[in-house]
Amino acid sequence: MKKIEITPTNIFIDGKAVQIISGAIHYFRVHPDLWDDRLDKAVAFGLNTIETYIPWNLHEPHQGEFCFEGICDLEKFIDKVHAHKLNMILRPGPYICAEWDNGGLPGWLMGLQGIELRRMNDVYIKALTNYFDVLLPKIQKKLCTQNGPIIMVQVENEYGSFCHDKNYLRYIDQLYTKYGIDVPHFTSDGPAGHMLVGGTLPEVMASANFGSNSQNAFEVTKKYRPDSPSFCMEFWNGWFDHWGEKHHTRGAGTEPGGAAEELEKMLAAGANVNFYMFHGGTNFGFTNGANGNFPGMYEPTVTSYDYDCPLNECGDPNEKFYACQKIIAEYSNNPNIRKVELSKKVCPAPIKLTQSTPLLDNLKNIRTVSGHKLTPPTMEELGESFGFIHYRTHIDGPMPITDNIEYEGLENLRLFEVNDYAQVWCNGKYLGSRMRDLGKNEFKLAPFGKEGIDIDILVENCGHINYGPQVGKDFKGIIGGVALELQIRLDWDYNLLPMTDLSKLEFGKFSNSPATFHKGEFELAEIGEAFVLRPGTKGLVWVNGFNLGRYWNIGPTETLYIPSPVLKKGKNEIIILELEKLDSEVVTFSPELRLGVAESY
Repeated sequence: MKKIEITPTNIFIDGKAVQIISGAIHYFRVHPDLWDDRLDKAVAFGLNTIETYIPWNLHEPHQGEFCFEGICDLEKFIDKVHAHKLNMILRPGPYICAEWDNGGLPGWLMGLQGIELRRMNDVYIKALTNYFDVLLPKIQKKLCTQNGPIIMVQVENEYGSFCHDKNYLRYIDQLYTKYGIDVPHFTSDGPAGHMLVGGTLPEVMASANFGSNSQNAFEVTKKYRPDSPSFCMEFWNGWFDHWGEKHHTRGAGTEPGGAAEELEKMLAAGANVNFYMFHGGTNFGFTNGANGNFPGMYEPTVTSYDYDCPLNECGDPNEKFYACQKIIAEYSNNPNIRKVELSKKVCPAPIKLTQSTPLLDNLKNIRTVSGHKLTPPTMEELGESFGFIHYRTHIDGPMPITDNIEYEGLENLRLFEVNDYAQVWCNGKYLGSRMRDLGKNEFKLAPFGKEGIDIDILVENCGHINYGPQVGKDFKGIIGGVALELQIRLDWDYNLLPMTDLSKLEFGKFSNSPATFHKGEFELAEIGEAFVLRPGTKGLVWVNGFNLGRYWNIGPTETLYIPSPVLKKGKNEIIILELEKLDSEVVTFSPELRLGVAESY
């Protein structure tokens, strides 16, 4: 049992001033069988504390349905942190940002009538309280006051960037107290006046998030909150990537602007620091977020969350690891600091995909919800956060009735605000795709007879916006409607496709066609970390049923990371969903991570 005390200058643990040197590891971005490995390396790096967010949308994926197993086993992760003799900082949100889908808020929240997110709104508060009623008792058992590792718990997250509702912040703080969260509570915001005014409570410790110019950041924070010790809760020693950008990197060492240089300034000033990130991990499956502060803006985050931080995506130390470790050694008496070995790698031989099956032929085998509505529903209305949604409608004919076409534009099918990646078929013939607000939203239809035509539209949710005023407003699917010219079409069948179970797919011979699943096998004599090269234009890859995430030929990432626990000796199965066209029927692996052409910031 430990006692934590906060003063304007220090954090005391059992009466002794402790300089917190922490690092973020998101348990939900790391295969659970590798948690020990990543924590071992955190100890070797010189950390005394681990920080993690808690994503609501994984722990309550559907309303009233809770998950705390597998990669969601929060208590197991906390126990492992404790076993490694590390302290822990928890950030339960309920909003977490984190370049994570919807900032961690479940999609089903957006479908609740009358809801307003992150404020004292009755519908939202009821949903939040029901979730915290389940989550907070699990946290309370693991507090340092109960012989666990948790020394601090955050109230909301970067709330000053978003809104100004002190009653809402205080409600969360009081809910913590109600459930016996008797360690210090804290807030974290950017070091800007409006953020620190809007996002803090006078009775709760304030911390700041930034990547550089630490002296100024601490001075600004102190002006607003002189009662709180200097604590950089998010030291942005790296950065994340969007699709279509170059890979972001930051200098590692003590050169001007280098991560180690900024770290040394903070430690020399006696400040507390949390590396965001120490180990980024991976946005497995459909979990990546997106940026878009204003209507019309949309930038989805890539699958890799390598973040150019000290421990890379597959758990290997890099130049930044050792540059920062050297600084930590100079400002601490940590006897655990040591060199870390690289992880074992395997590189399977190229394999040939042998079987295929079109997605549209397998709707009944992969859907979780289906039905019919006059107006096409969004994913959120149907209670889902992740994956795809399929729509089908019939358009009566003939069109045109004669060959004398008075209005030339009468053959256009128009999509109005479809989020995000939409593909269209007419009577089974592929017409093409569009990405949200990029490019044309029209598809030319050929004349058709009185039997009419069937239109299929497949929409991929490429990640909900996770930061800014558009959080909770980024609905997925057909939003603005589909029209024949300007005539809005009604009567739609729909199928919800979260892609959580592919076991019922009915494969046939290989065919390189759009929106098609492809299957193959590869053999391994031994197990290690592995990487598959992007096999086509745009899609996803599963290995032995584990969804590795998305790929896209616009880059920057060129590989998908395969965690070693996903693999097995002997035969391994790979399934690829290619939305457009494979580069080849041969799948190739890489001996290393390939994150794309780097651009320093």
